[in-house]
Amino acid sequence: MSGIVMFQDVGLRYGNGAETLSDISFSLASGAFYFLTGPSGAGKTSLLKLLYLAQRPSRGMIRLFDQDVVTLPRDRMPGFRRRIGVVFQDFRLVPYLSAFDNVALPLRVAGVEEHDLDTPVREMLDWVGLSARAEAKPATLSGGEQQRVAIARAVIGRPEILVADEPTGNVDPEMAGRLLHLFDALNKLGTTIVVATHDIHLLSRVSGAGVIRLERGRLNDPTGALRYPPRGNAA
Repeated sequence: MSGIVMFQDVGLRYGNGAETLSDISFSLASGAFYFLTGPSGAGKTSLLKLLYLAQRPSRGMIRLFDQDVVTLPRDRMPGFRRRIGVVFQDFRLVPYLSAFDNVALPLRVAGVEEHDLDTPVREMLDWVGLSARAEAKPATLSGGEQQRVAIARAVIGRPEILVADEPTGNVDPEMAGRLLHLFDALNKLGTTIVVATHDIHLLSRVSGAGVIRLERGRLNDPTGALRYPPRGNAA
């Protein structure tokens, strides 16, 4: 499998403070599944922000889809971001929109005509088990239902990379298993998955998944190079 993400000597600092991330170097294989782990404050969310282009690094090189995104012109950023789905820890659903309209939002932003929205959005809601809740507003949905709407919204555009920040942190173990099953199914369709979690018990739930460990803003990897096996070829 070819590399879809490459970080080389990446550092990130906010303002004039100490670096939040230091000397981060790794590559991710296209079509693979990865867990990003580490204790609270290790820098997982900051690393994800670099991955989904919400933040530029203070130093180093990042390549996505074989392109240097550190020097990427701002007018090309939206096109790259549309290739990346994001599931935020706090869901970030639009409160006055129904579940249907929240899921449809990325397609509308991409310019899809209204008459072409209904089928893919309803299929996606059915895929996450929420076809009966299409007209419900976020405030009337449970935490697990809101999370599934957020996942449906993140994957409706068939992203090449899906990034999820602690997606199981606010749900019970049964729902956590269901969410991981959804990610696994999407991965088998070819999407590269990166799931940040502090729950080490999840790491064995996806066969062949790679693990990226952060501690105090640095990779906890004595070899200095992360090369994780593709799905089905775990060592």
